Amino acid sequence: MVETEERLSAAVPDAVRLGAPVAIEVHGLGVQYSLKFTRKTTLRHSFTNLFKREQLDDFWALRDVDFKLVHGESLGVIGPNGAGKSTLLQVLAGIITPSAGSVEVDGRISSLLTLGAGFDQDLTGRENIRLAGAFMGIEGPAMSTLTPSIIEFADIGPFIDAPIKTYSSGMRARLGFAIATSVDPDILLLDEVLATGDQVFRTKSKARVLDLVRGSKGVVLVTHDMNWVLEFCNRAILLERGRIVAEGEPADVVEIHREHSQQTRAERDAALAKTSLPPDAARTGLVG
Repeated sequence: MVETEERLSAAVPDAVRLGAPVAIEVHGLGVQYSLKFTRKTTLRHSFTNLFKREQLDDFWALRDVDFKLVHGESLGVIGPNGAGKSTLLQVLAGIITPSAGSVEVDGRISSLLTLGAGFDQDLTGRENIRLAGAFMGIEGPAMSTLTPSIIEFADIGPFIDAPIKTYSSGMRARLGFAIATSVDPDILLLDEVLATGDQVFRTKSKARVLDLVRGSKGVVLVTHDMNWVLEFCNRAILLERGRIVAEGEPADVVEIHREHSQQTRAERDAALAKTSLPPDAARTGLVG
């Protein structure tokens, strides 16, 4: 881990300090979902809402999010479940249109999110490589040149000529990662993919990401694994309830996240303790 951190620190901070061009700039980003389409609406519910001052059918997955990503920077996005991490990545990938604010991107984005959506279940892995190339606007001859290295990196053996629908989730992730990182992206978006696969593939994945960072590419990594953030990222942001509550050095942000998580667990345990009966309640006559 020490060696990895040394390699990363040598690859990234100089570019950042010298004012590298901005890859992604986010201003006042907000994503709002309507919950009224996710539950059964009754006549009583609709009638009751007429008298409510607050509209409870709207939920902000992200609100007032601002940050920049420069070329040559690796940004870790962390936070509890439901904090808005994956929603943010989907906005950056162009899958979700923001409800508020703006997102400016300079460069070609490669993301396993869009690749996964583009995989055809009935086509083979090899055929899906060509499909992914077309999806990303890469000419056929160029993609044909890249295909052998993609197949070698994915290392899924004869399954490369089997339909994607026969793949395990790990095999799909390996193929997607191989494609996403082989097309020379300017910006790479990753969501927990590095936790997939055996140790050999994880080691290869680490080296590939470090190569991208050294090549002045922008990387956004969403993960629950704090070790990955500490190894790969030179900056991190902490999302909670759709808002950025901390931003800065990965070690500092990870520590804040851990403190908040411990506090949340303690508060939850205290609330459960208040609603729980003591073990000998039945014997002491507290319950019938």
